Amino acid sequence: MSGDPFVFLDRDGTLIEEVGYGHRLEDYALLPGAIDALRDLRDAGFRFAIVTNQSGIGRGMFGREDYEIYHGRLLDDLALADIAVEKTYMCPHAPADGCSCRKPEPTSLFDARDSLGADLARSWVIGDHVKDVALAANAGCRGILVRTGHGEEERVQLGDTPVDAVVADLRAAADHILGRG
Repeated sequence: MSGDPFVFLDRDGTLIEEVGYGHRLEDYALLPGAIDALRDLRDAGFRFAIVTNQSGIGRGMFGREDYEIYHGRLLDDLALADIAVEKTYMCPHAPADGCSCRKPEPTSLFDARDSLGADLARSWVIGDHVKDVALAANAGCRGILVRTGHGEEERVQLGDTPVDAVVADLRAAADHILGRG
């Protein structure tokens, strides 16, 4: 059975400004070009899901309700731009918790394959951390590291982590996927 191609998006530093454990609406801002990039990917037949580690919850820095309000603002902005996010996979655990839902563990992408019909072999993961491109490799997707957010400092830590491209931002990632870059 063949599914649909997805773009799995990291949130902080990829779609929105990286502010360090973002959870307050006054700190929220979409990154420039994100909407246009997502529209181009949508128009090319890609579906979207967000995959985000939110260890600030597990560390007691903010609560789940704070996360929901902040994340809801992003989903509302995307919906207003006619960008549908099929699902958000959020890990609330601290790194030391040893859970199976924290990136780069591929649990969320396997769930997207099984419940949303994602064709992982034709899908991409875009993020600003090595763990995002490692997630792609662990699930059989292709990965792109963006240099927004933490991407510039993470780029030097790639080592032998498979990555399809390192690009400036989400706009450049979309152009790469669509064969324009």
